Amino acid sequence: MNKKDFWKGFGAAVAVMVVCILVWRTALVQQWIPWQYLPFDVAMPKSAKINLIEDFLDKYYVDDYDKDMVNEGMYAGMVAGVGDRYTYYLTADYLNQFLRNNNGHFEGIGVKVYQTEDGEVTVYSLLEGYPAQRAGLLEGDVITKIDGADISGLTLNEIANKMRGPVGSTVEIEVLRLSDGAQHSFTLEREDIVEKSVEGRMLDDEKGYIRISSFKENTYGQFMETLNDLQAQGMKGLVLDLRNNLGGLVRIVYRIGDELLPQGVMVYTEDTNGKREELICDDKYLDIPMVVLVNGNSASSSEIFAGAAKDTGAGTLVGTQTFGKGLVQRLFTLPDGSGINITIQKYFTPNGTSIHGTGITPNDVVELPEGYVDGDEIPEEEDTQLKEGIRVLQEKI
Repeated sequence: MNKKDFWKGFGAAVAVMVVCILVWRTALVQQWIPWQYLPFDVAMPKSAKINLIEDFLDKYYVDDYDKDMVNEGMYAGMVAGVGDRYTYYLTADYLNQFLRNNNGHFEGIGVKVYQTEDGEVTVYSLLEGYPAQRAGLLEGDVITKIDGADISGLTLNEIANKMRGPVGSTVEIEVLRLSDGAQHSFTLEREDIVEKSVEGRMLDDEKGYIRISSFKENTYGQFMETLNDLQAQGMKGLVLDLRNNLGGLVRIVYRIGDELLPQGVMVYTEDTNGKREELICDDKYLDIPMVVLVNGNSASSSEIFAGAAKDTGAGTLVGTQTFGKGLVQRLFTLPDGSGINITIQKYFTPNGTSIHGTGITPNDVVELPEGYVDGDEIPEEEDTQLKEGIRVLQEKI
């Protein structure tokens, strides 16, 4: 090959390369991707990567965006990356809500609401004797305004915060009542609302019934008041209803367990290093026949009690398979008011059984009547699980 042919070939090759590079770069620009970063695979410090992503958003994102929301989403995503649904990040607002829920009381009007997929906020429960119920709000009312402001577009947490406030202050609630199609307005004075997580009664002259819906800070006090009242009425056997109890504070279920379970280990936990911790009941307890009602919504702390009652023989479990949450969480608060709820331990029943993911099988498996599911309010005359519990208790007495 002569020099002239060589330079012709070389020039053609360079031209092809330039065209390819231009086409490649143009394609990348059309996709809004900074081409100069694509060919590399270079490790980056976390802080540098975060700053670079933020720069890209600032430079290229088509609209304005809320940087605080982006940051909160980043923290939430970081914790969610663990892959455990019970380990999660809480914003400052949600942390405050979380703590209020576990206290068992709050300042408000005594109404519970839920939000539909289209954002409609509906009253589903009224706490008896509190402002909302006394003023005449009804289950099924749709809340449309709070203090004259439209609530559409707000989250359920934001709406709850608007209804809460200092004791003695007032709030105006406007609702659409579906039964008459009319708007109704109520001005309510906020009070200290004490949530009842325990209710009880005598089923007959011998058998008592106690239902615990959750384990909150004030649950133990309510439980002891109810238990003492039933004992004063001559209770010789107890039906303890833990159906639809999703759990709560471990130290509260332990205090209740110490009243009802025999001496010995109630539950033990193990952490990531295999360190074992035990919660041990003393020898002073109410030694009477007991039946414990459970179902698929009996979870966490309620499973701790159910597992101990079954393993120790202190109670007969009646109902259906429990939920299967055998993990213990601890809440860590951060300096800015936010927090992280972290699974720190696995727990085991006294016999060494881990129920996580499987649940506890009752001694006596009893399904609900056809047409009912866990969580439904069931008339006592149709409650097959309660009826069986009473029958079993009668045999024990």
